[in-house]
Amino acid sequence: MQSTGNLPNAEYRRFEGMREYDAIIDSLIPQTQRVIRVFDRTLSRAYNSPRRFEALRQFLLANRLNCLMIVLHEVQMLECDCPRLLQLLRQFSHAVSIRQTLRVAKQVYDPFVIIDASHYVHRFHYDHLRCAQGTHDVVGAQQLLDRFAEIREVSAPAVRAHVSGL
Repeated sequence: MQSTGNLPNAEYRRFEGMREYDAIIDSLIPQTQRVIRVFDRTLSRAYNSPRRFEALRQFLLANRLNCLMIVLHEVQMLECDCPRLLQLLRQFSHAVSIRQTLRVAKQVYDPFVIIDASHYVHRFHYDHLRCAQGTHDVVGAQQLLDRFAEIREVSAPAVRAHVSGL
């Protein structure tokens, strides 16, 4: 990792591969103090793994103010691919939101996860495996926070906390 210079511990590194991308996300969730922001085309099945489910559940239980904000281009497969995540949405409806981008934002192609306001994992294109990780990188995280805010602004609620079939 190379130092970015914006905080004494700030580091930035590039890597390739979805396994490492998912492993980094899994390692960052338990360190989260307040907010996890996720933007992607669709969620990978890693969001349905027992390990990630439990890490997110523990994060949400740790403090009533903790929140998980997700914005996706495609939400159609969530029920099939991520039922555990939807269980979290039902259990923590005050703290979990899943939104879908509107047409104006569909051209955004670089998924990322921001942990609080200083750690992130960023894929440069959802069809490629090139990624970057920033740790204690407030400047890099702020750029992604700004992007997330813009993307979220042009999105709409997509999945609600309800029980189907009632």
